[in-house]
Amino acid sequence: MTESIHIYCDESCHLENDGMKAMVLGALWCPASHRKFLARKIKALKAEHGLPASFEIKWVKVSPGQLPFYQALLDLFFDEPLLHFRGLVVPDKQALDHGRFAQNHDDFYYKQWYTLLNRLIDPEKRYRIYLDIKDTRGQKKVLKLHDVLCNANYDFDRSIIESIELVQSHDVLLLQLADVLIGALSYVHRGLHDSPAKQALVAHLRHRSGLRLEQSSLLRAEKFNLFVWKAQT
Repeated sequence: MTESIHIYCDESCHLENDGMKAMVLGALWCPASHRKFLARKIKALKAEHGLPASFEIKWVKVSPGQLPFYQALLDLFFDEPLLHFRGLVVPDKQALDHGRFAQNHDDFYYKQWYTLLNRLIDPEKRYRIYLDIKDTRGQKKVLKLHDVLCNANYDFDRSIIESIELVQSHDVLLLQLADVLIGALSYVHRGLHDSPAKQALVAHLRHRSGLRLEQSSLLRAEKFNLFVWKAQT
């Protein structure tokens, strides 16, 4: 039986003129057969730290009082062999020269999602991809991304990449975990130092991943794979 994989995708500071320096895309994935098991582990971790079941896990909520929970959440990710993450960082959007490559920012945006996701696709498996709703252009974005990935993998009947769906992050715990990992990368690449709790969580991520986070990981890294995009010169 063909294995089914679920991929949970999120993004930070992806708009061209949002005043934010770095753009970060990220994807967390696991076998579809174990997604409920992994969600239960996150729920149990929340209960262990005295958080209500309704508490939404988000990078922006990292605070001194919740730091032990978020550190334990990172430990859960790194200790759980079924979970994997790949992130892509564009360090400085202002340095992009779209005209040189006859593209606009939307074209560049989809190229980066392709770069991020296409390395995860194994034609011997089946995939469902979930993308957090960010704006009113979400459905158009999903259709375009599905077309790009399917065409790149000769998946014209969509038997490999079965679907890309928009979801609300507050309903999906694994997407919330992706938000935390992406938020940490964005914090590093925006050069922020305004929160001791977030600095401590970044330090914990550096420790557990063995990466400085400013540079790409080894290409073959499977647990926490990071690609820091560099403009062609």
